[in-house]
Amino acid sequence: MSRPEDTLAADIHYDDTEARKYTTSSRIKNIQAAMTQRALELLDLKTPSFILDVGCGSGLSGEILSEVPADEGGPHVWVGMDISPSMLDVALQRDVEGDLMLADIGQGVPFRPGTFDAAISISAIQWLCNAESSDTSPAGRLSRFFNGLYVSLKRGGRAVCQFYPKNDVQKQMITSAAVKAGFGAGLLEDDPETKNAKLYLVLTVGQSATGGKDITGVVEGMDGVDVVDHRRNGNKSGKGEIKKGSKAWIIKKKEQMERKGKIVKATSKYTGRKRKIQF
Repeated sequence: MSRPEDTLAADIHYDDTEARKYTTSSRIKNIQAAMTQRALELLDLKTPSFILDVGCGSGLSGEILSEVPADEGGPHVWVGMDISPSMLDVALQRDVEGDLMLADIGQGVPFRPGTFDAAISISAIQWLCNAESSDTSPAGRLSRFFNGLYVSLKRGGRAVCQFYPKNDVQKQMITSAAVKAGFGAGLLEDDPETKNAKLYLVLTVGQSATGGKDITGVVEGMDGVDVVDHRRNGNKSGKGEIKKGSKAWIIKKKEQMERKGKIVKATSKYTGRKRKIQF
């Protein structure tokens, strides 16, 4: 079965026709509502909060955020970001309560540090794994998104991103980018090994209210969430610094360039190898 993100950019795929079709489908609305409720359970918000809805579309998830009753910690105030003008136009026509912003999350999250208490994203971030042109890279887009999201959240805040990875490579690409940005990260999968499987990336920022020294420990303690941490220490020398010109140094530079959206050559067994002098 083909995936829309494999053929078109999100702002092109979700034109006026697709945006209306998506919003009026009772099946999609029910699935979206169930996933949003699950994400709210994982956020575990005790009081009314200021929430960023990443890839908000036509406001289906936002409506649920606005309707959380007081005895469950709501109602919440939210801001939605989406790349599709057509989706946001439908949201305006539906008179949703949140503020809306037309923006590409692959270019970052343009808010002041510590703006939001929490963030939510339903079926959106897998679009970042596809590059629409040769001068952009999925790694760079993911890095800009997660770095911006991390900064925009308050210390102790959480984000929950439900997404549909194409394969394990995409799953690791996404989780690695989140961890590199500084998040404590965990994965939860509902209905695993079925066609209805749903994957949630649970992210935490900085020191938690529980006083844990390592925020990853907070994620680890969450029921049913498996910790993911793809960070590598690398080969270091001297006073904790990577030797200039070494393989680890070159790989680090490549990662920095990828985060800026540059295309770099793949790392191989020849990376960093000294060449013999030719006469």
